Amino acid sequence: MARLLEVKDLTTHFFTQDGVVKAVDGISYHVDEGEVLGIVGESGCGKSVSALSIMRLVASPPGRTIRGEVIFDGEDILKLDDSEMRRIRGNRIAMVFQEPMTSLNPVLTIGRQLTETLELHQGMNKTQARDRAAELLRLVGISDSERRLKDYPHQFSGGMRQRVMIAMALSCNPRLIIADEPTTALDVTIQAQILELMQELAREFGTAMVIITHNLGVVARYASRVVVMYAGKIIETGSAQDIYHNSKHPYTLGLLGSVPRLDAVEREKLEAIEGLPPDLIDLPPGCSFAPRCRFAYERCSQETPVLERVGDGHESACWRSSELTELARAAG
Repeated sequence: MARLLEVKDLTTHFFTQDGVVKAVDGISYHVDEGEVLGIVGESGCGKSVSALSIMRLVASPPGRTIRGEVIFDGEDILKLDDSEMRRIRGNRIAMVFQEPMTSLNPVLTIGRQLTETLELHQGMNKTQARDRAAELLRLVGISDSERRLKDYPHQFSGGMRQRVMIAMALSCNPRLIIADEPTTALDVTIQAQILELMQELAREFGTAMVIITHNLGVVARYASRVVVMYAGKIIETGSAQDIYHNSKHPYTLGLLGSVPRLDAVEREKLEAIEGLPPDLIDLPPGCSFAPRCRFAYERCSQETPVLERVGDGHESACWRSSELTELARAAG
């Protein structure tokens, strides 16, 4: 498959009174055409900031992307001026945000919020845009779409508002959709419906998708490749099969161990990851995960590991990757 998006050494810091917050610290990954990529990690690891950096939506001040490239369709979009970026944002790259109630404008009708994008990016007149908006609402499973175009966000349930956000994201047939925790505020039944809908529509339109989440179950079901982030860095990346069945980083093992398994034969105790994520203003020397890692040894607190190949398309940033399977088995 052809490469659609390539992120190279992306670095975004927040310059605060207390110091420099290294929210995204030199991450690199790619997304192929039509692919679904999952980005996972605990809250505060830099997942959302990395997405906002790609979209150039990081609030400045205090945030600033200080280094890196974001190559989309062969063009570094970090170098584009604001008007050129506006032509890409919402048109060729769309984003579905975490909480639709704060993303939708409460004083504009749903219809106006959908037609505005269509008029701006697709050059449609008001009638064409309204017809297309109604079609989009039907596409995402909202019945009586003509009437509902006149409603305001508060007249929709949480699941319906997220469907509206997906309709907005799909409105211009983008090449890439970035979904930032798209089901966080929804109950589990609606979560499944929304994710199935997104996958079905992405497949129908040939759209690539990046799903940002802390829910490993979501990634297992919908993503073909996975990027695991910790303390602003990528610490492991590989196919979903490798990440789930052949993890090579203690943090990934910890995340998987904290999730209940439906296929478990016996009742198993869930393993919590001890401690808290590090302060991104004052990161410890060496591996950022070392203070919480049960397999850490002297080198881990002195030298920072880099991503190294541990298999076909599988990389890990751990000094003990080669022996991790044996260590984990011995630890029980």
